[in-house]
Amino acid sequence: MTNITLPTKNTWCPGCGNFGIQGALAGAVSEMDKRKVVLVSGIGCHGKMADYLNINSFYSLHGRAIAAGAGVKLGNEELDVICSVGDGDAYSEGIAHLLHGARRNSNITVIVHDNHVFSLTVKQRTATSPKGFAGSTTPKGSVEDPINPLELMLNAGASFVARSYSGNPKHLTRLIKEGVSHQGFSFIEVLQPCIAWYNTYESYNERVYEMENEFLSMEEALKKAKEWDYNNDQAQIPLGIFYKEERETLEKQIGGSSFVDVGSILEKTK
Repeated sequence: MTNITLPTKNTWCPGCGNFGIQGALAGAVSEMDKRKVVLVSGIGCHGKMADYLNINSFYSLHGRAIAAGAGVKLGNEELDVICSVGDGDAYSEGIAHLLHGARRNSNITVIVHDNHVFSLTVKQRTATSPKGFAGSTTPKGSVEDPINPLELMLNAGASFVARSYSGNPKHLTRLIKEGVSHQGFSFIEVLQPCIAWYNTYESYNERVYEMENEFLSMEEALKKAKEWDYNNDQAQIPLGIFYKEERETLEKQIGGSSFVDVGSILEKTK
């Protein structure tokens, strides 16, 4: 295994779930041709992943990592594009890019660091914060119900939908490798405790479990995705690959009969 971790001073809080995700991502990439790997990150604590791994990387604007990653893949189909995004990054500012990336079946892998809070900007609620979450912008508790990302991605058309936990890097490494090898839009939600603003380690450690059966039917996957709705702090939380479907990717479709040669069009207009 090649060490791809950079000797850069790490500024994550001690105990941050990002360390588990970093270890899992490093383990997965070490088994790939890292010259062909491109990591695209958003803005937030998760974005520092690009600072700590010795691979090709690109910092995007807040909420725009998926759009940038899709563009990279369209530019060079030979690259393995991995987008590292946060729940605030992907489910708020960037939710349109997330939905359309899934709908188009862009051949990229999206890893969502989901800690249910805007951590870098000090404890604002996100789209996955549970109802009643008391943050800096909702001191009396949020009145909004959280979204269910897995249900959202299944309905949006993602062809690979999975969930893992930063406290289980071995499990996450497997999912990342399978997500990258999948030809299509791979969505991996990672439950990631925020040690500073929303520490869920104890709760997750008691409730997460690995599913025995994976690659469920759409109907079964939707039912399994609803087993935990973020508001229920007692429900068991399934981990694994909920759904996997082989479907033509956006890149293959554009490279086929529907491809528009912009260069030729411009030549004709001269």
